[in-house]
Amino acid sequence: MNIIKITLLAFSLILSAGVTGGMAYAEETAGNPASNISEAISHIEQAITEIQKSDFNTARVHLKAARASAEKISGHDDVVKQANGLVIQGQIKTKKGDIKSSTEDLNKALELYKSL
Repeated sequence: MNIIKITLLAFSLILSAGVTGGMAYAEETAGNPASNISEAISHIEQAITEIQKSDFNTARVHLKAARASAEKISGHDDVVKQANGLVIQGQIKTKKGDIKSSTEDLNKALELYKSL
């Protein structure tokens, strides 16, 4: 009977440690808006580089990643919304192959993200 109690206690401690550790990691990644901003900036810069090379498929991948990281940014909702709109416009123009206009929109979005 004593062995069963010890086993159940050890099992419950292991489970609670696993759940607590996972929650701490989730709070750490979600609560760091500076890393999300820098990640969005990095993806937009890489997308601009790929657009200049006329590699539109890779640019679209970077723009999708930039939008995904921008969704995690908290605070400054009006600036983030405006920057996301510019990124979307850049995506649309990239699909059409308009290098100049998409680069202009993405540079404007880049300035807005850097202002945060």
